[in-house]
Amino acid sequence: LAEPRRLMRTGLGLIVLGHGSLVLGAIVHGSVLRHVAGARRAVTPEYAAANVVSVCSGLLSIAAGIVAILVSHNLSRAALHWTLLSVSLLNCLLSTACSVGLALAVALTVHGRGTHLVRGCNSSALPVDARAAIATNDCPFNTTRIYDTALALWFPSLLLAAAEAVLSGRCCLVALVFQGIGPCAHSYGKEQV
Repeated sequence: LAEPRRLMRTGLGLIVLGHGSLVLGAIVHGSVLRHVAGARRAVTPEYAAANVVSVCSGLLSIAAGIVAILVSHNLSRAALHWTLLSVSLLNCLLSTACSVGLALAVALTVHGRGTHLVRGCNSSALPVDARAAIATNDCPFNTTRIYDTALALWFPSLLLAAAEAVLSGRCCLVALVFQGIGPCAHSYGKEQV
């Protein structure tokens, strides 16, 4: 668990996953949430919160990955161990919250058949199902495309956030082992001696 090469791979994994979450969050914001906001800029809270937490989780995953790589090259620095512990613990909690938020957004969208996604449409002929076509030109966007795009981007974002939480938890355990805390720390200390 605490081998420098494995820690470096975990850090690289966090950096890649963080960039993926960041890009997916930006795409969701650009292709879905700008249409959901509409002219009134009334984005439903679950979508806005899930998107903001996803972007923050991506940024924090990148930071945790960089710290993990620094620790893998400087094993004797206790300050880096504590930094890795705090950043990875915070990222683990934030990525878990992001996963839960994205799962909630997906569940609300599927349950409501996408009606929250078409609120930005000013048409009086809003369909009950967002996948149904709107016959009028009052809606500035294609409701079917919004619904499908949102779900297609939220599922990979959910998987990336879950993977970030797992890798951050692993970095947190490594930092605890380096500090001599926990059940694995005694065996690690004996191996190093």
